[in-house]
Amino acid sequence: QVQLVESGGGLVQPGGSLRLSCGASGFTFSRAAMNWYRQAPEKERELVASITSTGGSTDYADSVKGRFAISRDNARNTVYLQMTSLKAEDTAVYYCNAVRSQFRIYWGQGTQVTVSS
Repeated sequence: QVQLVESGGGLVQPGGSLRLSCGASGFTFSRAAMNWYRQAPEKERELVASITSTGGSTDYADSVKGRFAISRDNARNTVYLQMTSLKAEDTAVYYCNAVRSQFRIYWGQGTQVTVSS
């Protein structure tokens, strides 16, 4: 059974930091590209950060470049999203996504991140 379990969300003040984690099981994690998406209220889900299966390449949405960093530990089947200099507009539910192949795409249940003073 495939599972992606996010953790690390919460309430943080503007300018603060959070690190999200996503633990994976039920598929070959080391062969999956991993992504973080987010969805704010009344907005479409957007891709925030991506990392290749080996971790050799990453990509970011323009809105988070220089502030967020995606990484992975294939030995622990975990992907991370380090978020710094958080802004109110970063408030959203953050979802972990795994792309094992065209037909094997998996989602976590999401974790809420709220940036507010």
